[in-house]
Amino acid sequence: MTKKEKADFIVQTLQQLYPEPPIPLHHKDAYTLLIAVLLSAQCTDERVNKVTPALFKLADNPKDMAKVPVEKIKEIIRPCGLSPRKSQAISDLSKILIEKYKGQVPDNFAALEALPGVGHKTASVVMSQAFGVPAFPVDTHIHRLAYRWNLSSGKNVEQTEKDLKRIFSEDLWNLLHLQIIYYGREHCPARGHDVSKCIICSKVGRKNMEK
Repeated sequence: MTKKEKADFIVQTLQQLYPEPPIPLHHKDAYTLLIAVLLSAQCTDERVNKVTPALFKLADNPKDMAKVPVEKIKEIIRPCGLSPRKSQAISDLSKILIEKYKGQVPDNFAALEALPGVGHKTASVVMSQAFGVPAFPVDTHIHRLAYRWNLSSGKNVEQTEKDLKRIFSEDLWNLLHLQIIYYGREHCPARGHDVSKCIICSKVGRKNMEK
């Protein structure tokens, strides 16, 4: 099977399973999405979704969040882990959005990645899901599956992102990002994975995959 045939098979399979995958993190706009993605670092989406209602009830926009003491933010987001660093980043970036961007989340990678606590992956999610700009955010699920499916041998998420962008058409990136995440969670777990029962791995996976 050529790489193109493999890519076509994966796209077809994922489209059948997840034709309209929902965005996992609950949010109402670009700002609340940005905060939710920041909180998701080294934390599950499920836990973030349990924490953000209380945080957004307190403040769901930069102007209000900038007024909240960092200690109060830290107290609320503690279950997400890394709360000292994340709470300071949320406070600082909210102030920057007010001072530099009139309270709006900027819609370009450079400006987003310059914000405290915002790396390339977080910026990619916001650009993709809030602004519809083609991006291919690579999290642990996507990094793992790209290797399993022989799409990338990248030792880091940066290389995996480059490889996936070369393989798949740009107009599919935003959808594939979500589809692969859901497939990894529901059909292709990191451990206890039965290759023979996995639609994609059984067809395109590495021969000597660990189970």
